[in-house]
Amino acid sequence: MDEIVKLREQFQRTVCIEAIFLKLGRTPSIADTSSNLSCSLASNVINAFGYPVSPSPISGQTAGSKFETAVRDYVQSAMEILAHLRPADWIYSVHSDISEFVQYRHLATLKELIQKNKDVHTALGDYVVKPDVLVARRPVTDERINEYNDIVTQKDIASLTPLRQTNHQIPTPILHASISCKLTLRSDRSQNARTEGLNLIRNRKGHTPHIVVVTAEPMPTRIASLALGTGDIDCVYHFGLNELIQVAKNSGNEAVQESLETMVAGDRLRDIADLPFDLVV
Repeated sequence: MDEIVKLREQFQRTVCIEAIFLKLGRTPSIADTSSNLSCSLASNVINAFGYPVSPSPISGQTAGSKFETAVRDYVQSAMEILAHLRPADWIYSVHSDISEFVQYRHLATLKELIQKNKDVHTALGDYVVKPDVLVARRPVTDERINEYNDIVTQKDIASLTPLRQTNHQIPTPILHASISCKLTLRSDRSQNARTEGLNLIRNRKGHTPHIVVVTAEPMPTRIASLALGTGDIDCVYHFGLNELIQVAKNSGNEAVQESLETMVAGDRLRDIADLPFDLVV
C-alpha cells in the first residue's frame, strides 16, 4: 500500500475515533441534524471509511482540538516522507503566535501597544492571530549552505535574506503554511478563516505563507461558502473528498454532484492527500 494512502487512512481513523461521535445514537456529529441531506452524506461518508466513531459524546472544543492535532500529525508525517522533494528543517505547531515568525515579528511591537492601550485596541483590533496549525522552516547555517560548494562566505553578501541563519541575532523561523482546521463549516465559523487569511496577507513583511483550510464538513453548499472565491485562502481540503464524491454520485442528487464538481474543477477543493504535496511546492 502507498505510504500516502496509509497516512490518509490513519488520519481518517484518528478523526473518526477522537473527534466524531453519534448524535442520538445514529447520526455522525459532523452532520447538521436539522438537514436530512447533511445526515445522509455524513453517515454514508463515515460508513465508507469503515472506522468506528467515539462511543460517547465529545464536546465541541475537545473535538476541534483533536481535529487540529490530527491534522498537524498527518501533515508532519506526510511531509517527512516527501522530504526528498523539499528538504528543510521543518517546525510543526498548534496555535503558535505568528509574531514568532520572521514575516510577522514586527507585530510583536504592535501587540504590546494594543495590550497597553484600550483605545488602540478598539481602533485596530487584534493583529496577531494564532492559526490552528503552522508549518515553518528554520534558517539555514552557512555550513549547510556551503556543504557542496562555496556559495556564500562573506558576511556582507546575501546579508538580508531570512533564510541565512547568520543574518539573525536570534534565529527566527520562516512561516511556510497556515492551516485552519474546521471540523464542520457553519455560516458563522467559515468566515473567520477568511479574516485570518487576510490578516496573514496584509500584515506580512516578505512572502505569503500557504493559507489553507481543512474540514470534514459533509454539505457541499457549506464547503462552497468558504471554497468559492479567491484572494484570502489558497484552497479547501476535505478529510475524505474521494468518499464524499462517491457518496454524492450514489445519492443521485445532481445539485450536490454539480457543486462538488464545480469546486474541484475550479481548483478550490482538494482531498487531504493532496495537501502535503501542495505544501512542498
